[in-house]
Amino acid sequence: MNVLFLSELFHPHGSGAEFATYLYANAVSEAGFNVVVVTNRFGGEPEVSKKGNLTIYRLPLFKEMESVKYSILKRVDVLLSGFARKMMRWTDVVYIPRFWFSAIPLAKIYRKPVITHLHDYIPVCPLANLYETPEETVCNCNSLFCSPTCIYMYERNRGRALVENLKSIMLNSTFGRYAGKLISLSDAVICVSKGQRNLIAARTPSLNPRIHVVYNPLPNLSYTPLEGDDFVYFGGSSITKGFHVLNQALAKITGKRMTVKVAGFAQFTNEIVQLPNGVRIERYGRIYGEAMQNAYRSSRAVIFPSICPEPLPYVIYEALLRGRIVIASNIGGIPEQVDDCPGCFLFSPGNHGELADLIQHVSLLNRNEASELGRQNRQVVLSKNQNRNSLSNFIRIVENLT
Repeated sequence: MNVLFLSELFHPHGSGAEFATYLYANAVSEAGFNVVVVTNRFGGEPEVSKKGNLTIYRLPLFKEMESVKYSILKRVDVLLSGFARKMMRWTDVVYIPRFWFSAIPLAKIYRKPVITHLHDYIPVCPLANLYETPEETVCNCNSLFCSPTCIYMYERNRGRALVENLKSIMLNSTFGRYAGKLISLSDAVICVSKGQRNLIAARTPSLNPRIHVVYNPLPNLSYTPLEGDDFVYFGGSSITKGFHVLNQALAKITGKRMTVKVAGFAQFTNEIVQLPNGVRIERYGRIYGEAMQNAYRSSRAVIFPSICPEPLPYVIYEALLRGRIVIASNIGGIPEQVDDCPGCFLFSPGNHGELADLIQHVSLLNRNEASELGRQNRQVVLSKNQNRNSLSNFIRIVENLT
């Protein structure tokens, strides 16, 4: 059977969604399916690469600094090319793992079944996060209209320039409203958690019969020995990731000296802030490789204070697999990820008092206790055989459509 992946970005580019797409492409091809991935080409990359049943075609779809979501939608010329028509005739199933929704009508013209994989809330929120920034709460709107005020505040909080902010308002207030209509043409829709499925289905009941929940595959990560007593947070200055909640919580810590590593800033690295209560905050840019390993070695817990309903964040899975305690918001798909993990502590989203209490509780554990809870977290998440289940569920959906 032939499966066509239309993914504007492909790992190592992108983030968690693209990493999941990479894992699926490899696993499905290794299961005997013929998989073709069509994606963007970045500098230094080959036009075509092949590994077993997996072939990757890289086309010049957009420039590196362009907005991916709307840049890919306007490439109608690519969809009308001879190459695209050839791929549509070749494939048995078209798989859309991210934003290339404009390909769905073309697939239907060729009478090909379409699977759309949702890693966010794009069918019911043009900004994809289902968060009402002015009200600082989960959005309860049942339409795809996102107010200009919400878009403006969201982009301003991200540090976007005025021109980029205005462009976002224009695009998300107009074209963004039609993403849900394109997705509704899909034959199957995959959500990555029950929490995500419930929020989307409640706002688009017509999609409900076609929605399947398939948890993302786990990355292949080994246990990282615990050698320190710090805490780490990877969300940068993002409001939706709860940076302000973390700051408020750390200011409430009493009688305990500790270090919290805050990573993910785009503007600077290696800035140290010493709070009056003895909490030391070390701010970093985006960290990878050995720097990431060092952050885990020195930290007993990962803090994830998101205030928007994260569908299934890979940060949580990475923390569990590396054998760390997790302190996270009780929102979105997070409760499903940490279910039965003894070293996971959830608090009400935005409640900095609860977060402060949990940080202090974890800081009082001796290192052996913290290490053992982390090891148990890793054992629990591995015992669920998630990769095998994810692959079999994904293949079942593909086969049921052909």
